[in-house]
Amino acid sequence: MSNSINSSEDSFISSIMNKYMPFWPLFVMLFILSLAGAWVYLNYYATPVYEITASLMIKDEKKGVSDSKLTESIDAFTSNKTVENEINVFQSRALMLKVVNDLKLYAPIYEEGKFRSIPAYTTSPIIVELKEPEKATSTPNIYFIFDKALNTVLIDNKEYPLEQWNNSPYGVIKFTENPHKSKDAEHPLYFSIVDPQSVAHGLVSRIRIQASSKFSSVVNMNLKDSVPQRGEDILNHLISAYKQLAVNERNRLAANTLEFVEERIKTVVDELKELENEVVQFRSTRGGVNLGEQGRLYLENVRDNDRKVSELTTQLAVLDKVERYVTSRNNSASFVPSTLGINDQALNQLLQKLYDSEIQYQKLKYTTAENNPILIAVTNEIENIRPRILENIRNQRINLQASRANLASTNSTYNSVLQSIPQKERELMELNRQQTVKNNAYNFLLQKREETVLSYAPSVEESKVIDMAGSSTTPISPKPMYIYLMAIIGSLVAGVAFITGKELLSSNLLFRSEITLYTNAPIVAELSFVKPGKDNKFSAPTEASVVEQFRQLRVSLGLYGRTFIKKKILVTSSIPGEGKSYVSSNLALSLASSGKKVALLDFDLRNPNTSVQFDLFKREGIIEYLSADIPIQNILVKSTFSNLTIVPAGNDIGDHTELLLNGKLECLFNHLENIFDYLIIDTPPIDLVSDAYLLSEYSDISLLVMRHAYTPKSLVQRLKTDNKIKSLNNTAIVFNAVKPRGFAKGKYGYGYGYGYEYKYKDKAYRKHGVAARA
Repeated sequence: MSNSINSSEDSFISSIMNKYMPFWPLFVMLFILSLAGAWVYLNYYATPVYEITASLMIKDEKKGVSDSKLTESIDAFTSNKTVENEINVFQSRALMLKVVNDLKLYAPIYEEGKFRSIPAYTTSPIIVELKEPEKATSTPNIYFIFDKALNTVLIDNKEYPLEQWNNSPYGVIKFTENPHKSKDAEHPLYFSIVDPQSVAHGLVSRIRIQASSKFSSVVNMNLKDSVPQRGEDILNHLISAYKQLAVNERNRLAANTLEFVEERIKTVVDELKELENEVVQFRSTRGGVNLGEQGRLYLENVRDNDRKVSELTTQLAVLDKVERYVTSRNNSASFVPSTLGINDQALNQLLQKLYDSEIQYQKLKYTTAENNPILIAVTNEIENIRPRILENIRNQRINLQASRANLASTNSTYNSVLQSIPQKERELMELNRQQTVKNNAYNFLLQKREETVLSYAPSVEESKVIDMAGSSTTPISPKPMYIYLMAIIGSLVAGVAFITGKELLSSNLLFRSEITLYTNAPIVAELSFVKPGKDNKFSAPTEASVVEQFRQLRVSLGLYGRTFIKKKILVTSSIPGEGKSYVSSNLALSLASSGKKVALLDFDLRNPNTSVQFDLFKREGIIEYLSADIPIQNILVKSTFSNLTIVPAGNDIGDHTELLLNGKLECLFNHLENIFDYLIIDTPPIDLVSDAYLLSEYSDISLLVMRHAYTPKSLVQRLKTDNKIKSLNNTAIVFNAVKPRGFAKGKYGYGYGYGYEYKYKDKAYRKHGVAARA
């Protein structure tokens, strides 16, 4: 089994080698050109690209990263985050747009190289800043010259000083010194103005941000850029912008809460002032009253109830404010109101969850499309939280109102008892009680204000940078080995495609297999190409390979057998120029050289090429014998080659098909058969005239010559459908003038037929096949 597999592999490799090795100079040329092209691309056209990476850790309590209890008590506005949501914030166009504006990436500067433009992020002496970049018109290739001595920039013969806003055709513009410059530019400089939105969109698509693992809160950031310093600045500014965004959001929330607390403090202070004025006025006009022990205890109870009623009223007011916030449908710019005095943990969690969802909605609203599944999910989550909060508020309001009603009822009972207490004492104690309640509320609000102020300076950041942006020391692309490998593969593919395409698209006959596909006639010889003589005269072949080829043809026809009786061999072709005269002449010479008497009859009465080759053109011959009563001996001409006799076509060259039907042919062939061992009959092409079909009746074997790279494939294909080849007697095919494939010198028909090469007297020739000339 293994031997069979190895044999098939060897056969496949051998077939591939045989098919393409003759074209090795073509492959060498393509190989050299492809390597040269790859070298030129790498050194003049390719832009090196570096990989820039950074990483930071985001607080995510679900993944084991959260603040300490002390930190949470100091910063009341710290919200829990998820890594997935924060990655979406990083990839928002709004955040990237801030990076683009900070780094002035909307006005990139380039050096105009000979073959390509080079980013001048670290070589330009200046950077370009637009006052209103979002309104600027995109403009390419604005060339400038920097005058270091005058600190001016020259554009279109107009000077612009540094560090000043200037009106220009491109908008209000300012040139400043480049803080990133590390070396001088070597080529002319120019800058372009690009829409910041498109630059931000391009950067968002290029930056890859993902968590290091499923259970990790570490986020890895990756960017590929042709300028390492620029890539590092982009990632570092993106991290800084993200952290600043978190700080701004927390500060806005704290400011909103502080504003609410300050308003409540002002209200309580005003109420305390009114109460103090009332107490002063009461004491000055009506005098003070001392309470007894019973009255004191009663009033303490009333005071406690009143305090509770005040707390309930405050809680109801807070619930009203929270309800208005929740029922509002446009909370894009508002924040969650304070829930001071309400100790319902569930309500606080729902409000926090609503706030986080709305913040996430605001973030995603500017970074994703309206039909984004994530945005829709956040919207649905907000709509689901609202009813739950409202239901909680309604339940608490019912409970608080019931509690306040109970306290009011209790106070009503106490009020009936107050009738027994002196009116003045009761009024004074009422004022003192209200004053105490307001003082407690004032102290509570002061405490909350201090907590809110402390949230402006939290002790721990919400994200921690693990690695600042850093670039790779060497470019990650293009990779020279990969480019050279692709060039080599490309050269091989191009060579194979060229060779295969050239052979497949050829309309002429190239391969022996194309003959066997459309006809069942045997192929008795594959004859290699031999250049014809300049004077078109026949000469005996001198190369051993040519001689051996016709010997092999004789073997294939079985002409060496002792009992062989097929003496008349007809040679024809489909169209002129396929080499039938050459095959018939060389076959006749080969038979004659073996000691047999051979007669070569030129029956191509229209184009007697055989007669011309033997210098017998327009000599008395077959035409005169058929048209006039002359002896056969008069048309037999001894050639200069031993045992070979030529029967020329005759004098009157032209259309003599009718002469072939006058009955003299049979006498001619009967007479010649008695004299000669073999008769070689050269006839006209079968696609032009019918002479070959008439002569086929007198022949024993018909050789149909097909010429490599000359005979149209359509003629071979028609052999299967028409009856031309069937009309010939014992047809066999000679594949003539087979040229070597590619540049394989001396390897006749290499790759086109079935034969193989071997050495004979230092000349390469094929085991099966004979040399042929056109």
